[in-house]
Amino acid sequence: QVQLVESGGGLVQAGGSLSVSCAASGSNIRRNAMAWYRQAPGKQRELVATVTSGGSPNYVDSVKGRFTISRDDAKNTVFLQMNNLKPEDTAVYYCNFLAVHVPWGQGTQVTVSS
Repeated sequence: QVQLVESGGGLVQAGGSLSVSCAASGSNIRRNAMAWYRQAPGKQRELVATVTSGGSPNYVDSVKGRFTISRDDAKNTVFLQMNNLKPEDTAVYYCNFLAVHVPWGQGTQVTVSS
């Protein structure tokens, strides 16, 4: 059974930084594009960043230049480094396989205070 476990969220002031991680078990992320999503209160889950199996990243415009997605296939883990955080980045952050979603993890809460 595939499991995704996100961690590393927290409370930070605007302009601060956080790094979140996603550890996969039960399935190898190697050769799979991975993605980070977020869901703010009262809003739909949205795609934030993707990384190909080869490590090429892509970002939504709202986080370009501030967020960095990366992966460590040996650890079966995906990372999201978030800098210059804004209050509108407040959300629960999730990761998943990009092409075919597996069951969602519990996510990790990121709260940015103004």
